[in-house]
Amino acid sequence: VQLQAFGGGLVQTGGYLRLSCAASGFTFRAYGMGWFRQAPGKEREFVAFISESARRTYYADSAKGRFTISRDNSKNTVALQMNSLEDGDTAAYYCAARNSGPCLGTGCYMDYWGQGTQVTVSS
Repeated sequence: VQLQAFGGGLVQTGGYLRLSCAASGFTFRAYGMGWFRQAPGKEREFVAFISESARRTYYADSAKGRFTISRDNSKNTVALQMNSLEDGDTAAYYCAARNSGPCLGTGCYMDYWGQGTQVTVSS
């Protein structure tokens, strides 16, 4: 199983980034996919989740209205479009997979985790 996140980088406050995560080694279309983030010295926190069929999406309050999660089951990829970035969005971002219902927040069990991609927002 492999989840490879990429697309992070340095961006100015108010800017945007698009993260992507490529999955392999499991039946991608059978898993809901989530994005989480962890800032230095802080706990890992939930950002967004998308159901297996992409019919349902869930967002942390901090992400609502600014971030959009999407997936392409034909390519085994999940993306996170992040707009209007703020200093508080600086963190390592991780994608993860779960096949036991939606993840609605921090602390839910995820079956697989990828390595993070760093997002740094600077004013």
